[in-house]
Amino acid sequence: RETMKSLRFISAEAFVSNAEFARKSLSSVAHNLFPLLFKASYLLEQGEVIHDLVENWPFVDFNMGKLLGTTVDYQEDLSHRTCSVCLESCLTGLRDYVLNHPSPYVKRLKVVDLTGIKDVEVQFCECKKTMGRWARTQLLSKLCLELLVYLEQRRCNPGISEISIDVLIDLFVTERNYELVVQALLKKCYCPLKICCVAFRSDNLALQKFFYITKLIDPSLLRKLEIVHNVRLEMEHLQMLFNSIHFPLLMSLTLPARTFNVRRFTATDEQMLTNIGEKMGKMTQLTELSMSFSILTGRIQKLLSPLKTPLKMLDVSNCSLNHADMAYLANSFHANHLEALDLSGHNIPDLYPSTFFKLLSHSSSVLRSLTLEDCNIQDTHVNMLILSLSPCQKLQEFRFLGNPLSSQALKHLFTFLCELPMLKNVEFPVPRDCYPIGITYPIDDACLCRFDHQKYDSVAEELNLILLQANREDVKASTPLFGSYDAAVQETNNELGAYLIKSFKETLEKFTTSLNKMS
Repeated sequence: RETMKSLRFISAEAFVSNAEFARKSLSSVAHNLFPLLFKASYLLEQGEVIHDLVENWPFVDFNMGKLLGTTVDYQEDLSHRTCSVCLESCLTGLRDYVLNHPSPYVKRLKVVDLTGIKDVEVQFCECKKTMGRWARTQLLSKLCLELLVYLEQRRCNPGISEISIDVLIDLFVTERNYELVVQALLKKCYCPLKICCVAFRSDNLALQKFFYITKLIDPSLLRKLEIVHNVRLEMEHLQMLFNSIHFPLLMSLTLPARTFNVRRFTATDEQMLTNIGEKMGKMTQLTELSMSFSILTGRIQKLLSPLKTPLKMLDVSNCSLNHADMAYLANSFHANHLEALDLSGHNIPDLYPSTFFKLLSHSSSVLRSLTLEDCNIQDTHVNMLILSLSPCQKLQEFRFLGNPLSSQALKHLFTFLCELPMLKNVEFPVPRDCYPIGITYPIDDACLCRFDHQKYDSVAEELNLILLQANREDVKASTPLFGSYDAAVQETNNELGAYLIKSFKETLEKFTTSLNKMS
């Protein structure tokens, strides 16, 4: 449905639609109209107008999230449009704000906030070219270095050196852009544009480089730290990180797979785990923690009990939790505050049905997102699942891919899901009866796509009809076979793939060398 526009916004669209006229007329435009014109230009992808608006920005702050979000004149939120034309124009306009204003003494801009931009799967911009988090990191770093060279070569007005603009951004660093970002951070104090990292994602990066850049980004400002694929962080490295760097504002921590492995624990490891828990306990802002694919059997309490503030998001997927771990979670003070919970990869119906029920009942008043992928939930467990979910009236997302449920059970479950008033997104498995007889769960990637697609389409149509008949067109139901969309992985998948091929090649070479030595 077309979002309503005020007459002011329609007029703004008409004004910026003629880029040449708009650019010539900006000097005569009242300052309070700049935000309105910016959003209209962004909607119409008028890159040149966006550039000039930013270059002449008359306010102390420039907040992308607020400018593109819901406004009185146009309620549609445009912050999920990572249009390459628009974002590049914004950043180059920011560079030229420093360089081309007639007098540096009349400049008011102090803070630029780029953190409100959201990377999503489906883009609606006309150019269809997006600029993701990695590319934004790359471009801002490049522009900062270019700005320094430009200022030095041109010997510009010395007043420019007095300009200091904090640029808040979510940095995304991999091996490919590491050197550029490091150079920009090292020269930050000399540049009028100061990169201020609020969230940091490190992927496909050597451990030594990760430690070095983490110190450069100013950890005192960091609210979110994601250490993801191909950063070989183990428990002793995590202890070193927490012992050497203080994160006073850290709210969200994502650790790479297999950071913890209690199966090979020694007495030293136990002490190390205690130390890590105590260090996290001193992070008084920490409310989100992700530790997927670690082996934490019997150690959840030791790790989480030192936390002084309750967690709002917890991802312990595929962490081999035992009954004691689940009992701790269900009875801990975290349970009453969990807004997002991922228990994927645990055999919930057989191992801990009662504690799972208790955990959900405690978190039901606030729980917004629940993920139960590959949890061996079968047809006989659907009524139990419905009973557990019934109190969760604020649930917005429910993901349960990889469970051996029949099409009939899915229909029963969907009839119930229609009753959850705030539900917006459901990710459901391919029904068991769409696969060949004898398929075993969890299904490996090689067999994942070998199902009756025609039958699946028919079932999916019936499930959507259930939603439609209940007037729940607002609920999106889908089956992403290989997991939910990850904008960061999508943007860097070529680099990630190349790294995996390189690692596989190195492993084969080592194996061949070992065989040769044996022979």
